[in-house]
Amino acid sequence: MRRSLLPCAVLLLLTACHSETAMNQEIATAEQDVEQGGRGLAKLNPAPRQAYEFVLKIDDAPGPFTVVNGTAQYDVVNEQECGRIVQATGRAGRITSQEPVELKKISDTEYQGTVYLDRMLDEDYYDRGVCQWKFSGAGATLKATGAEGETRFVSFIDADRFVKGERETQHYADLGYPRDEMDNYADYGKDAPEGFKPELRDALFSVTLTGKEARS
Repeated sequence: MRRSLLPCAVLLLLTACHSETAMNQEIATAEQDVEQGGRGLAKLNPAPRQAYEFVLKIDDAPGPFTVVNGTAQYDVVNEQECGRIVQATGRAGRITSQEPVELKKISDTEYQGTVYLDRMLDEDYYDRGVCQWKFSGAGATLKATGAEGETRFVSFIDADRFVKGERETQHYADLGYPRDEMDNYADYGKDAPEGFKPELRDALFSVTLTGKEARS
């Protein structure tokens, strides 16, 4: 009886090792995908329902913006219970995803798109429990023509303000358009004109982000 059980035990051990190796390879591939801007193991909800209008308005810009990209950020809120344990720290790593939002040009100064609060799919990724996603906020990146080296004007509105329909306005100095002295400079702006030197305050433009629950 013992002799007959031994091959089975070896077979089960080999199968388990193969499964663990395959999972580790899948995780490694997913992590590389995340580093390159992908979503890794994260999956999209095939039928999201919590739709919000995402509105972007530009005021007093020194010129046009050919590139206007929107994003929605989502974070797992229970990564300690469901995420992969990092051996170096013994803690689970943060799980986040930046999903593109198509912004359509409504006028020379306004763009609109749709953000789904439930865009991500809650799922068990690491056999430790179901990861629960939460919408963290929406953002936008603008470039004059999209040419290499141009300034990236970046803005973001957090989830609480977005859902409440509040506005988030960031101000930027004209002198950074279309490019700053530093190539590929990311300009996050300032909350108010007073954040700039007095000599720059008469040459500013702004980007305002707003969210509004979409009509069913």
